[in-house]
Amino acid sequence: MRYDIRQGVEMYVNNNIKPNYAALARQYGVDYRTAKRAFREVQNNDTIKTSRPKRPSLLDPYRKIIQDKLELNCSAKSIYKFIEKKGFQGKYTIVREYCASIHKERIRKATIRVEYTPGLSAQVDWKENMTLYDANGTPHNFNIFLYVLPYSKLKYLTLIFERSQDTLFECLAEAFEHTGGVPNEIWFDNMKQVVDHTKSAFGKPIFNERFKQFSQDAGYKPIACRVFRPQTKGVVEALARTVERLRPYNYEFEDGVELINLIDDLCCDLNSEVSQATDQVPQEKFEAEEKEYLHELPVDLLTPFFEEDITRVVSKESMINFRKCKYSVDPRYIGKTVDIELTNDQRHLQIYYNGEPIRSHAITTYAFNYDDNDRIKILKPDLLKDHSEQDIKAYIAEHMTQYDST
Repeated sequence: MRYDIRQGVEMYVNNNIKPNYAALARQYGVDYRTAKRAFREVQNNDTIKTSRPKRPSLLDPYRKIIQDKLELNCSAKSIYKFIEKKGFQGKYTIVREYCASIHKERIRKATIRVEYTPGLSAQVDWKENMTLYDANGTPHNFNIFLYVLPYSKLKYLTLIFERSQDTLFECLAEAFEHTGGVPNEIWFDNMKQVVDHTKSAFGKPIFNERFKQFSQDAGYKPIACRVFRPQTKGVVEALARTVERLRPYNYEFEDGVELINLIDDLCCDLNSEVSQATDQVPQEKFEAEEKEYLHELPVDLLTPFFEEDITRVVSKESMINFRKCKYSVDPRYIGKTVDIELTNDQRHLQIYYNGEPIRSHAITTYAFNYDDNDRIKILKPDLLKDHSEQDIKAYIAEHMTQYDST
């Protein structure tokens, strides 16, 4: 029924007056029977049933399957292809729209959030696979470790080249030192350095044993964020986006050392700027309201994780990892366990196998550090097989010099 007709006859009903249906019909430009029906419907408080019976959807037999597959983070396209093989006759668009509606509904649901209490928690993540070019056009591929205390918004950033568990431990220890203590709990993504994926079920992450021991010795409770719910660590997610402030320095820095300094400067700037979330300077808020609630870092308990006299397994690249960088050894030690020691001046790395020295490297901030002899032996059996040593040296000089500065 037209709204204006219904509204017009309500006056007669409210005043208990029987209208002239012909006059009403002329007033609203309708048949007198339409006016009469409108009066009786309002009089009897009836409603016009304008909606037609809902037809069954082609999706109906597959809704449960779609919901289950979305729980496994499957894409709408992959789900469509899956149910198509099970007899679904509809178009991809209705599957995509249904998946989007479920996703939107999940976002609206309540999310478990970190209670931002002084000293209670920290959040950790990586900014992965960034590439910036120095002034010479040399690419620098790197990651950034991110650590933030969500109450004060105090941050710690550091450049890393690889995301191993040892690197994570080193970065956490540096973050504790930077902030002057350890919070009660730390929230992590489901990263492989933290979660044992072979033992975990969907929605039920299980921490690997070495990480659990580190967390226990450091004195914090680790918490794995719920899968596909980045809101639970939204502060560090926001920090990952802020790190894009490094982009304007593309082609503007000289070398890897200056790149490290740029990241350190960004960390300092972020801690000195007024936070939009708190309208306070993070460093000042931390000093005034949060620092006293962090507990002291138990250095003695963590010492075994950072012994200078440590062991490493030589990778298939014929390299060992040390302090976020890689150093070469002779390829015949691939797969073997070697010992590492620092010289007294802390500037050189000594590598031993069965007590015998096999290689020495100057400690650098470069991602890859090759000894010339190792590089020749690495290339000769594979890429430059049947080439002379002189040819290999020429190839290295022409094609691989860039690795000495990245």
